[in-house]
Amino acid sequence: MSDISVLGAGAFGTALAIALSHHGARVTLWARDARAVAEMTAGRVNARRLPGAPFPDALKVTGDLAAARTAGTMLLAVPMQSLSALLAGVDPAPGTRLVACCKGVDLATGLGPTGVIAAAAPEGVPAVLTGPSFAKDIARMLPTALTLACRDAEAGVALQHLLATPVLRLYLSRDVTGAELGGALKNVVALAAGISIGAGFGESARAAIITRGFAEMQRFAETTEADPDTLCGLSGLGDLTLTATSEASRNYATGLALGRGEARADGVTVEGIATAQAVERLAAARGVAMPLTAMVSAVTRGEVSVREAAAALLARPLKEE
Repeated sequence: MSDISVLGAGAFGTALAIALSHHGARVTLWARDARAVAEMTAGRVNARRLPGAPFPDALKVTGDLAAARTAGTMLLAVPMQSLSALLAGVDPAPGTRLVACCKGVDLATGLGPTGVIAAAAPEGVPAVLTGPSFAKDIARMLPTALTLACRDAEAGVALQHLLATPVLRLYLSRDVTGAELGGALKNVVALAAGISIGAGFGESARAAIITRGFAEMQRFAETTEADPDTLCGLSGLGDLTLTATSEASRNYATGLALGRGEARADGVTVEGIATAQAVERLAAARGVAMPLTAMVSAVTRGEVSVREAAAALLARPLKEE
């Protein structure tokens, strides 16, 4: 029986499986695609999603969801919009620690990852692992720090010790909502930052977008049970700093393509697009002003051009900071 099952063999799930297996945990990596499972089993590498990162000998790969669900801890490393369907198929045993490794807001329900987990598996123990990290860095055992948020204090400490490694440092938080919001909302700002650079608006404009986008993140957090200060940590400001400045970020890279008028890459999960649409609806219902989020939502839906969006933002009434 594995200590940990990682459900989802994308780049991030694969990287976590590699890193944890290297440091002594018994890990099973589950993938939905039977051909991908066969390729990973034979080649001992995820050549499709994380080439150049060989698997440790102890890492098990399976396409059998029933086998993967026997672990006491499951890392749910699938796109946010696929999380609900995955949990319906898993049917976790009571007491299973279910750690969301995705970032975003469910379009159908408006819930964050742990909300989706709680609805689908009310007898499980939900948690979220989030913060500034690229899969390739984790797989290469480069120093990384993340936030692990869990409302259950005892389970949180147990998870912190199980999932931390000598180079993967985990900071524990009880503010699950704040940690989730930071991870979700920063993707929207990263899209906007990429759009700005891609459109040739310059680095000063990007700095303004990051700063005012962070203000929107905190403003939205204040309408929830989250502590806005949580967003000043790794799960908010830390993750924003990474993803709004690096082309290795899918959201930033997609923004660059949009700003340049290019088609975005097929088959690439860009959580910020769905998040912008979901948060725009939630913000409107709560009376929260989030003009940057609204413009990202409109641009990604093709309702306005990048330059029209920029003009609308710059034409807003002047105000105090």
